[in-house]
Parts: sequence; structure tokens; C-alpha cells
Amino acid sequence: MYPERHVKLFRNGRNQALRIPREFELDAKEAILRREDDRLIIEPVRRASLLATLASLPELDEPFPDVDTGLPPADAVEL
Repeated sequence: MYPERHVKLFRNGRNQALRIPREFELDAKEAILRREDDRLIIEPVRRASLLATLASLPELDEPFPDVDTGLPPADAVEL
């Protein structure tokens, strides 16, 4: 179970705010805030990794073109 801290709410302009104690800091630049009854839930927004993003893409329906068509064999090229 995570430790509890008593915090005070304050006003920041027209918004209600609180300072997040160091032991509760989120490792993110953005967060999602939602209300569940009388509770506020704060969840960090993490960027998906490249592999996760690629895995979420739909499969291609068309065959991948043969890019080697018309090129000489690799061992036949002189430098």
C-alpha cells in the first residue's frame, strides 16, 4: 500500500490546486485526471514505444513491391 499524505487545497486563479509531494511525483510530462465518485484519479500519460505503435498498425492488404527488379546481382557490381 502506498503511503498517505495530508495535503491542503488552494486556489490558483480560478482553479483549485494542490502540491504533489515528492514521493507521489509522476514520471511523465502529462497526466489524465478523472473523477470516480468523491475521488480524483491522476494517471501519467506515457508515450508508446515505437514497437508498440508499429504493432498497433493494421496489416497491409497489398503485397510489398519488389524493389530489386531490374538491378544487377549484388556480387556483379564493381567499385
